[in-house]
Amino acid sequence: MNGKVYLVGAGPGDPSLITLKGLRALGQADCVLYDNLASPDLLHHAPPAAERLYVGKKKAQHPISQDDICALLIRKAREGKTVVRLKGGDPFIFGRGGEEAEALADAGVAFEVVPGVTTPLGIAAYCGVPLTHREHTSAVTFVTGHDPDAIDWAKIGHAETLVLFMSLTHVREIARRLIAHGKDPATPALAVRWATRADQQTVTGAIADIADRAAHLKPPVTFILGEVVRLRDKLNWYERLPLFDRRIVVTRAREQAPALSEKLRALGADVVEFPVLAFAPPADPAPLDRAIAHLECYHWLIFTSANGVRFFLERLDQSPHDLRRLRARICAIGPATRRALEAVHLKVDLMPEEYVAESLVAAFAGHDIAGKRILAPRAAIARDVVPRELAARGAEVDVVEAYRTVLPQADLSVLARKPGWITFTSSSSVRNFLALAGSVALEGVNIASIGPVTSATVHHYGLTVHAEAREHTIDGLIAALVG
Repeated sequence: MNGKVYLVGAGPGDPSLITLKGLRALGQADCVLYDNLASPDLLHHAPPAAERLYVGKKKAQHPISQDDICALLIRKAREGKTVVRLKGGDPFIFGRGGEEAEALADAGVAFEVVPGVTTPLGIAAYCGVPLTHREHTSAVTFVTGHDPDAIDWAKIGHAETLVLFMSLTHVREIARRLIAHGKDPATPALAVRWATRADQQTVTGAIADIADRAAHLKPPVTFILGEVVRLRDKLNWYERLPLFDRRIVVTRAREQAPALSEKLRALGADVVEFPVLAFAPPADPAPLDRAIAHLECYHWLIFTSANGVRFFLERLDQSPHDLRRLRARICAIGPATRRALEAVHLKVDLMPEEYVAESLVAAFAGHDIAGKRILAPRAAIARDVVPRELAARGAEVDVVEAYRTVLPQADLSVLARKPGWITFTSSSSVRNFLALAGSVALEGVNIASIGPVTSATVHHYGLTVHAEAREHTIDGLIAALVG
């Protein structure tokens, strides 16, 4: 049986601008054909086993022809696969989606078209240039400028707002022809590269000089000509975000990275995820299993990370026991750990004022723990401050390995372009980054640390911390970056 093809608009660059229907299609894809303009971050939404095929085209670089793309879509669908053709912008706005849909229809292959936010709409939102405005224009014209001779400039020259696609090479000639057909040379003009992305580059001027002003830009570039460009100074919200144009590396584990990455992107940052940690169950689960078997004997449970909560509960689920055996009071080191516990309806009885081991020990000052049994499920390698100090006060502390951190497979190519900042949220993230990428990758890069313990590790390797979170949380780290 034939499969089905979804022609999906990926939007103009910001991966969060894809539609919910587009994400659903990606989530059920067996094969994804993506182009140069679709954000690579969107590929993470496809199933891990899905085939990913790059069929992008850049100027003067067409490794696969349009006919070959159409043939590939048909072949993959005839293999019974669900195929997503992920296209930058909207499939039917200068995206050649119409040609692909025709080929599929002629071949008898089922397909759907999922609209996307096209580039001009992304520019309007992210550059502060509304394409229509009651006081300036009531019409907008989209033009592809790769062949100026194919356009009737006498007609187009009267357009109130003009959007030029694929025009960088010919914009000087296009401006000359527009002026020759009556367009005012002083008409405001804007050129933007990678609209809606954190590396968005914008140049403004007039029709008469926009070619010179945009000469340093490289494709993909889109132009807007018209009086609406004057509104940019008032409406340009995106490029005024506090972290706009900062390239920041996030080193957290892949499943944890979004908690930081998404907040940084919302502040305008160009985020690069380079996971230096991965988590695995304990090499020997026997000590954790024994603790779970005697769970009712403990007076306190101490969790020093959300990962400790996760792996502890996963092992509990695999055991013959459940939370009904839990009699202990619960201590969480910080708000993220607390949220992980509350998500499974467990109440936190104690949380320190500062989210470090020393503060956790101090939080027990008002509690009589002499002779009390305390269980601390945590990482295989961790500081011994908590068990040592609590044991000194007469507690019987069982530290058991609930999980261990391992080195993931690293994609060093994402570091090829030098970032401005790198974030470290633990000492192990510092050590692992240096093991994977080496100290040379940090030359000329500012370091942001989540707290003093992590900063001490940075200093141990002879490196400088340029920003340290006052509150040792993800939000505190972001506040330190914003300054």
